[in-house]
Amino acid sequence: MGIPITTGAPTRVDPARHKDSPLITGHCSRNTRLLFEHVSKWYGSVLALNQVTLELTGGITGLVGANGAGKSTLLRLATGQLRPTLGRVTVRGTDARDWRARRLVGYSPDLDAFYEDLSGREFVRVMARLCGYDRTEATRRADAALDRVGMTGRADRRLGGYSKGMRQRVKLAQALLHDPELLVLDEPLSGIDPVGRQELLVLFRELAAGGQCLLVSSHELEALEKLTNHVVVMARGRVAAVGTLQQIRDRLDSFPLSVRVEVDRPREAARRLLALPEVVAVEVDADGAGLVVKAHHPRRFFAAFGRLAVEGGWEVRRLEPLDDSAHAILGYLLGGSGRT
Repeated sequence: MGIPITTGAPTRVDPARHKDSPLITGHCSRNTRLLFEHVSKWYGSVLALNQVTLELTGGITGLVGANGAGKSTLLRLATGQLRPTLGRVTVRGTDARDWRARRLVGYSPDLDAFYEDLSGREFVRVMARLCGYDRTEATRRADAALDRVGMTGRADRRLGGYSKGMRQRVKLAQALLHDPELLVLDEPLSGIDPVGRQELLVLFRELAAGGQCLLVSSHELEALEKLTNHVVVMARGRVAAVGTLQQIRDRLDSFPLSVRVEVDRPREAARRLLALPEVVAVEVDADGAGLVVKAHHPRRFFAAFGRLAVEGGWEVRRLEPLDDSAHAILGYLLGGSGRT
């Protein structure tokens, strides 16, 4: 796992200093679908991706991070839209920009770029034709993909009249047309209503169970936690952590957790709490009504708090973690306050 990355302005470097650096070639295992090998990407003098090494072999991987963390650059490199400045990106051992690698990838972008006068069915058929299928096969594959994303009954309406959720489904349909080994989905749950979101989560699990590898970028961290067996957290162009959210929580045990405490004797509580080895700091409200406690090792802290409350006979009105959530995990990794 990585360490928290401090926030600030984008990293700026001089690419000319690194122009002679060798590419890292390496090799991938038989099960590797997508491989980043010490990949860096500059936009002028701005370093967007910094020495990223990442391997996907199957299943569903969630990609999370704040704006500017490098997620979009990573996705564009994975789909062959960009060339890395340093390092190498491969799909099944082939350079991601090679047409043979692109045939293995399905991509659903975050942004919409439709011909608005086309119907959803016409658009997906056109995309199938661009994949090289003849008219009959393009029609068959378009109909099958639209059915799979739940758009059969609405596929003949104009794209210009589609809701955000319907547009998301059509983008997903075109990504599925050629049965890709690797699916790269950028914010696929954005604009989807709760029922539709559950339907797509089921679909993603079915695709993974069928052998496809999914890389899903999303700000919907709670949805990702229900969906994924693997999460990549990015911060300031680096991979800050990899694993399940629970594993990341466990690894963050040494980082301060903020807890809101309201008791009948707050100043006494503050004094006693500061004596605990787990407590880093205690802030008393201006009106003296409550405390915000920052503590390491949450499990040990809550056990110790319970003992103190019983010993002191405190009336505990409120004991609430302010940042014990998936959003807080992301906040810690970004070096922030835990609120995103």
